[in-house]
Amino acid sequence: MTTHALPTADQLTIRLQERLEAIRLEVIDESHQHAGHVGANASGVGTHFRVRIASPFFTGKSRVACHRLVYDAVQDFIDQGLHALAIETETPPPAPLS
Repeated sequence: MTTHALPTADQLTIRLQERLEAIRLEVIDESHQHAGHVGANASGVGTHFRVRIASPFFTGKSRVACHRLVYDAVQDFIDQGLHALAIETETPPPAPLS
């Protein structure tokens, strides 16, 4: 069986920035708060994250569609052991008229 390193907040930040061109982005590793829960590990890192993201890709999309874009962007991390994402999305305001 092949084992993979669990993702870090920095890796998730880079991936989401690259894939979704985030205007605002905050990734917080909350794994330590889930000790003893399903999907947690003894290290207390890399399994549970909170993502706050604003992306132009979310414009005109439902919350479910926005969440799907986030999940799609990090699917390989999920496959490696990322267990849970708490996702908070927002659409950036339109650019001011010139």
